[in-house]
Amino acid sequence: MKAKLFTSVLAIPALIVLTALACSAEDKTVKTDNVYDNPFTYCKAVGTVDEPGSDYTGPEVPKSIAEGLKKAFGSPESAPLEIFMRGTYWRCMDGKVYACNVGANLPCYEKADLEKQPNEGMVNYCKDNPGSDIIPMSATGHSTVYDWKCEGTKPVAGKQVVQVDKQGYQKNIWYEISPPAK
Repeated sequence: MKAKLFTSVLAIPALIVLTALACSAEDKTVKTDNVYDNPFTYCKAVGTVDEPGSDYTGPEVPKSIAEGLKKAFGSPESAPLEIFMRGTYWRCMDGKVYACNVGANLPCYEKADLEKQPNEGMVNYCKDNPGSDIIPMSATGHSTVYDWKCEGTKPVAGKQVVQVDKQGYQKNIWYEISPPAK
């Protein structure tokens, strides 16, 4: 009886430790001891995250990021900042701020699709359009990095036309945003 009780007592701390390890393995958010309302200070502190965590307490899209994105797009001074406040996502990579605005068909919110196996939309498109030199994004999805075509009724991935950054996002739609001049 004492041996069973002793084994049970030892099992409880082991179970707690294993549960904690499992939970922390799933949590990709970088935790800091501080909170930040400045995205540049925040990114410098956390390094690399796909989206701001609870330790970032500033606005969802800070004005400094919208202004930096407006500049990165080469927009005229007269362009309203509101365009860059809506539909903008930002993240941290290597301690720097990166931003993307969804605009027309830009999948800022998802990682690049590196899959070379066709999806159902591509298969259906090629059945309906055998031999097509292109498969439109409406069939491929907007996050694919390949140039797709139909060889007969079979979808085939062509050359890679979009590069991917270290975090797995399409490199051509994310811009490094510099901190505003003081």
